[in-house]
This record gives sequence, structure tokens and C-alpha cells, in this order.
Amino acid sequence: MEYTITTAQLGTRPPVQIPSPKVLEFLGEDGMRKLISDHYDILRESNIKGLFPPSDEGFALAKKHSADFFIQICGGPRHFDQNRGKPMMAARHAPFAITQEARRVWLESYIMILKPLDMPEELKESFWNYLDVFSIWMMNTEE
Repeated sequence: MEYTITTAQLGTRPPVQIPSPKVLEFLGEDGMRKLISDHYDILRESNIKGLFPPSDEGFALAKKHSADFFIQICGGPRHFDQNRGKPMMAARHAPFAITQEARRVWLESYIMILKPLDMPEELKESFWNYLDVFSIWMMNTEE
């Protein structure tokens, strides 16, 4: 599959299609948590590492919250709602300067995780398509 990063314009909110629940069925909760953890480990070494908590404890909590969100968005238990309330992800990300470049780094880091993943291509595509559009919603700062 080709991982295309859609050209995005700050302030746009294109329609989002949630990933197939089969993504979570395939990975399971533990597999989804590993996918998110591996992604965050790449981000921690990236040029956008400043957008994430610097302490090990804070970073682990950020991984947990993100995994809870993706488990929920893929049709799993509502861990995020139960622990953090409604997602409102754009509002939660508002304090952080998320530029087009930060979005690109975030998505390219996911490509590194998804490409070698032993998951059917149609499930990768479903998850990727969500990530691509979801990330547009998170952008909140000009370059």
C-alpha cells in the first residue's frame, strides 16, 4: 500500500471515517498498545519530541492515553471516555503548536510502524486513512 500524506490546510476539517473495527480485532488491545508505544518511541527521538512530556512517567501516561483513544476509536472498550472524558482531541491538542511539519513527522513515524506490521493491507489502509485525516484536524499553528 502507498502511504500518502494528504495536503492539508490549517483550519480545515475534512470528513473523518473511523478505522475498521477489524483493526482492533486483528491487533487486540495489547497489540494496539504496542503499536502506539512503538510510535511514541520514534516520536520521542524526533524533531517534535518537545510536544511530548519529557519525564518517563509523563511519557508513559501519554502513551496510555493515546492507546486508550485508538482502542476506543477502533470500536473497543471506552477506556478513554472512562478515564479522560469525551475525546475532543482538537481542544486537547490546542496548547501545543502543531504545524504541517509536526503533522508530517507524526505521520511518517506511523509509516515506519505500519509498513513492516504483519497486518492485512486493507486494515493498514483503513487505519492510515483515519490517521491522515485525523492529523489534519489537529493542526493549529502556521509554520
